[in-house]
Amino acid sequence: MTCFMCKGRSYEKLSTFTTDMSGCIMVVKNVPSFVCGQCGEVSYSDEVARQLEKVIHRIIDSASAEIAVVSYSEKAA
Repeated sequence: MTCFMCKGRSYEKLSTFTTDMSGCIMVVKNVPSFVCGQCGEVSYSDEVARQLEKVIHRIIDSASAEIAVVSYSEKAA
């Protein structure tokens, strides 16, 4: 896969996705992704992006803390 930012080569790796939504910082570990070997840009397949959306909405619906840390493999399914 080619990097959208620098046109370098991207490799399949696990990464960490972090976002701040609805007053909760969410960290999703071990997310399948493409990471550019040149600039480090991280991108996701359409399916992984859809699953991340579901994970984030589940966290928002159930989070009672300001910080939530989950593993992608535990929450995506």
